[in-house]
Amino acid sequence: MPVSVVRFNLVEPGADSASLGARYRAAVEMAAYADEHGVTTVQTEEHHGVDNNWLPSPFIFAGAVFGATRNIAVTVSAVIGPLHDPLRLAEDIAVLDLLGGGRLVTVAGIGYRPEEYALFDVEWKRRGRLQDEVLETVLKAWTGEEFEYRGRTVRVTPRPFTDPHPLLLVGGSSKAAARRAARLGLPFFPSAHLPELEAYYKEKLTEYGTEGWTMMPTAETPLLHIAEDPDRAWAQYGKHFLHEARTYASWQSGDIHSAVRSSATTVEELRAEGVYRILTPDECVAAGLDNLVLHPLAGGMPLEEGWRSLRLFGEAVLPALPA
Repeated sequence: MPVSVVRFNLVEPGADSASLGARYRAAVEMAAYADEHGVTTVQTEEHHGVDNNWLPSPFIFAGAVFGATRNIAVTVSAVIGPLHDPLRLAEDIAVLDLLGGGRLVTVAGIGYRPEEYALFDVEWKRRGRLQDEVLETVLKAWTGEEFEYRGRTVRVTPRPFTDPHPLLLVGGSSKAAARRAARLGLPFFPSAHLPELEAYYKEKLTEYGTEGWTMMPTAETPLLHIAEDPDRAWAQYGKHFLHEARTYASWQSGDIHSAVRSSATTVEELRAEGVYRILTPDECVAAGLDNLVLHPLAGGMPLEEGWRSLRLFGEAVLPALPA
């Protein structure tokens, strides 16, 4: 069975509090529906100070999802490590790991938007060193034992559910990220299909004498929307995908690699590009994708259309996939 993912970033440009609240609640209800229909994972992420209301608090959202579900995993991809207090981050993840019974997966990245660092008064140039401190600290904290932290002895409780610790991956698209993962013996999550970086990570595992593995995005992992009439859906809702694509494009530069990378400036260009795809249920099954990433609320998608896509996915796509 292919891996199935329902992705939420809760973007809604120009939303008032009532509309955004309805979107958040709908996303939790959608997660419960996805859980009931055998979806593998809910994926969410972290961005701050974005005009279109991008979700800033993925762990709070993950807690709501765990309260509404029983089996589905929640992947935070990614938490921006240097923006968090290391001890508090260790506590929050431990509590979520206990609530979810080990269903939380955290990918720790350093981000790529200096504006987010400025918002929290964190020095952009120190992000690598801060990330080292965050990762080293949470790993020590999850042992439940005392350790030295910034010149004092501390102990963090409670211990997580997962032994030896919750699943924590180092994300990124740089050699520094790969080295960091290898040095700490943590799995590596490249932010795009980067085989040469995976090879470098394996070299560093040997050099450091540590063990790890790579969760490599496939070369082709489109963001999906399911509709009975893709032409109608592109005409009516393509603007929502384009909004998200243009937002991502505005954040990326030559040294930023992302699985969501689009150069489209019109809906027609976006459709031809294939990063976002609107497929019928039969087309989705026939595509033979190893990873099916449904994005039902992309770019402020109306809730009713998001539900239509999700229900088609749950009732017409998933049952038809090979076991």
